[in-house]
Amino acid sequence: MTETIEAGPIVENGQHSQRSLAPTAARNLATTTKSQPQMQNISSRWLLRMLPWVHVPGGAYRVNRRLSYAIGDGRLTFTSQGADVRVVPPELRELPPLRGFDDDAVLESLANRFTQQEHEAGEVIVEAGRPADRVVLIAHGKVNKIGTGEYGDQTILGVLADGDYYGETTLNGVVETTWEHTIKAVTPTTTLSLSRQAFQELLAQSISLRGHIEAQQTNHRPPQNKHGEASIDILSGHQGEPTLTSTFVDYETTPREYELSVAQTVLRIHTRVADLYNQPMNQTHQQLRLTIEALRERQEHELVNNAEFGLLHNADLKQRIATRSGPPTPDDLDELLCRRRRSHFFLAHPQTIAAFGRECSRRGIYPDNIVLNGHAVPAWRGVPLLPCNKIPITKTRTSSILVLRTGEDDQGVIGLHQTGLPDEVEPSLSVRFMGIDDQAIISYLVSAYYSAAILVPDALGVLEHVEIGH
Repeated sequence: MTETIEAGPIVENGQHSQRSLAPTAARNLATTTKSQPQMQNISSRWLLRMLPWVHVPGGAYRVNRRLSYAIGDGRLTFTSQGADVRVVPPELRELPPLRGFDDDAVLESLANRFTQQEHEAGEVIVEAGRPADRVVLIAHGKVNKIGTGEYGDQTILGVLADGDYYGETTLNGVVETTWEHTIKAVTPTTTLSLSRQAFQELLAQSISLRGHIEAQQTNHRPPQNKHGEASIDILSGHQGEPTLTSTFVDYETTPREYELSVAQTVLRIHTRVADLYNQPMNQTHQQLRLTIEALRERQEHELVNNAEFGLLHNADLKQRIATRSGPPTPDDLDELLCRRRRSHFFLAHPQTIAAFGRECSRRGIYPDNIVLNGHAVPAWRGVPLLPCNKIPITKTRTSSILVLRTGEDDQGVIGLHQTGLPDEVEPSLSVRFMGIDDQAIISYLVSAYYSAAILVPDALGVLEHVEIGH
């Protein structure tokens, strides 16, 4: 018979006698294999990697362009109190007939004459061929502008969304016209409308408004191309010896300048930690590494969302479009691509990319992947679709998709920074020693300098009101 002996402590006189070293004690003499401090907030930061960075030794970058004329293509702003919506009176200057009109009292009176209407999805707001008797402002919602195609079928010519308008020509004089397009609500839509009759009543009462409208009808705008730039006269297709045209290229007299922005923080480390706890990892180095990662995350966030130079806020109004049906479809991305001569990459929130993938799957379309910087990324029409979690998602689960052409040579979007800073540890990022205070705490000033510039308007396009819900 074989007897099984179990390992364990020997019991002598009711006491347990330990025969080997306990694991808890052994760990005190062992070196634990450990990782560096981890940080969940680190993202791929594709925007920082894809932007070409231009050295700005003077701290500011000036964008010189051809002279452009304002043509009144802005968007209007509205205020709401409960269910009542009102247009902000000075914003009426965005309507071409009222551009440059400086009588705020008349604009206030004009804003009070707008009436509010609510439209259900699918409802026709104005119908082509009927008398154009009012100007319509889109306060909230989305509508399709529908026209007749070459073969008599109906065609969606464009999408109007919050802040857009239609029928502004009814404010010019007294000549009655008809609607050229049908405007149909795609979503529940709130509009404000001003009838021709109400405008004519105010026109008869206001000398300043009447003089402004009459001046606009008699004054002719200087010659310009389709982009609003001062024209360059060139003679072509001629025969014989005609007198050639003379011309010059006019520049903007007050070009925009981009100053470098800064993100800063003060890192504090106690000398006792820096002196005694540096093995096997340097505590100061690890603290700085994670702080720099956080600064780079903030830098990318500012490049997308900053009101002064951020891409979302500085995209030209003509380069902003709304989705046709809500979710991001291949048709919407094609519309983005066709508005510029070259596109280098899309930028979208990961959830937006997933929504685009669902729309492709629903249509039986499977976009290709391409290899970019050693990573396989999705692409549409050969243009990489890169994730950026800094693009905001609204409470109504909508977001935006950006498309960029980059580089100075391509008149695109560029990043701005300054290299060669004192105590620079990365390009345009410095870590400066600030001293030790009377509590034995070491301080380091960590600074990152950056900005972004859009060289010409069509370098950046934005697809707005992108629905990402299931």
